[in-house]
Amino acid sequence: MNLLCIFNRRLTSFQVIILGFAAVILIGALILMLPISSRSGEMTGFMDSLFTSTSAVCVTGLVVKDTAGYWSFFGQVIILILIQIGGIGVITMASLVSLLAGKKISLMQRQTIQNALSTPQVGGSVRLIRFVIKVTAMIETAGAVLLLPVFVKRFGMVGIWYAVFHSISAFCNAGFDLMGRYTGSFSSLCAFSGNLYLSIVICVLIVAGGLGFLAWEDIAAYKQKIHKYRMQTKVIIASTAILILVPTILFFFIDFSHMHLVRRLSCSLFQAVTPRTAGFNTVDFSSMTDPGRVMIMLLMLVGGSPGSTAGGMKTTTVAVLTANAFAIFRRRKNAKLFGRRVDDEVVKQASTVLFMYVTLFLSGALIISLIENQPFEKCAFEAISAIATVGLSLGLTPGLGVVSHIILMLLMFFGRVGGFTVVYAALSYREGSELKYPLGNITVG
Repeated sequence: MNLLCIFNRRLTSFQVIILGFAAVILIGALILMLPISSRSGEMTGFMDSLFTSTSAVCVTGLVVKDTAGYWSFFGQVIILILIQIGGIGVITMASLVSLLAGKKISLMQRQTIQNALSTPQVGGSVRLIRFVIKVTAMIETAGAVLLLPVFVKRFGMVGIWYAVFHSISAFCNAGFDLMGRYTGSFSSLCAFSGNLYLSIVICVLIVAGGLGFLAWEDIAAYKQKIHKYRMQTKVIIASTAILILVPTILFFFIDFSHMHLVRRLSCSLFQAVTPRTAGFNTVDFSSMTDPGRVMIMLLMLVGGSPGSTAGGMKTTTVAVLTANAFAIFRRRKNAKLFGRRVDDEVVKQASTVLFMYVTLFLSGALIISLIENQPFEKCAFEAISAIATVGLSLGLTPGLGVVSHIILMLLMFFGRVGGFTVVYAALSYREGSELKYPLGNITVG
């Protein structure tokens, strides 16, 4: 049976995306509950399994159980499968299965693929699916091969599994790690803080996953002929470069100035890349300065790029808002990027995305702070990490109560499927779209 046809035909493509993610999360939670999924051989509670499954499918990385210390090899495989499905998208995986089964992709299904991958048009959806799978396989395989020397040298033959797991987790911007049994629970990659080689490989995988498949399509087609890239691809590359370079310099001179040069450079680069939105860390964030943690929170909120494995508001959203601000400062009628005018509708969408993310993370942080009687800064850090699908933590998440975990799960789900997907799924019709009210004057600023 065609997996994209199991839902009612009256559902919109946005509702199909929502239900698809929810179904995979629930199935993953039920499998993780099984005794075979835990090292102790005991059944795992539904809430802990649901939180882990949500974090994996939403490629976040926030955990209530240490991945290596609590889950068995079978459980780790299930988590990795959930990460892979969530990283390239539930709809993409369902479409791939349909194609392998020789099924034709209908127009409705192509529209769902378009919305899931943030493509500009319906045409070429099937070709893009094949491209996504090809790029994912190539980069994840290359990443695993490059990580092999480090992990095999450190952990022996089990290092092969570690290389595969961390390559997929990094490319999918998931942030799940298997270091807990060797370097302490919830320690992430702190034991490798001075390993510049591993830091660069992981960073390249994170950035590769966060660029977005449409950007990779331009890179594959035109290579070094940047002038032929779509405007969006140019914006993504420029924004990504700035968001890596500036924080790296700031961290280098502020937070890690006490380290020797190689470790200082390694930590600065890694902490500049991982908040958007990978979830690994090579230093203890609680030991960083207040400006450093604020920078981490801002980077988490920005996230990756459209049509990528990363979450967050997206680099293009920030670029559009910045361009619009400069246009207003210079009294220009329209925002422009790379010699092209930005449509006013896109500016409205960017403003809406910013409003939704800020409102939701602040609301979530306030509620968690009140319920748990914890400092607001820590709760805000966890809430941003959840809604931006990052996975970085100040150590608060494992000790939170059920209500707080539910809030974080909802934030992770919202952050992965996307704000507009949730809104359009709830409001599947356009009421009075052509209606114009009388103009009213209002002063802002």
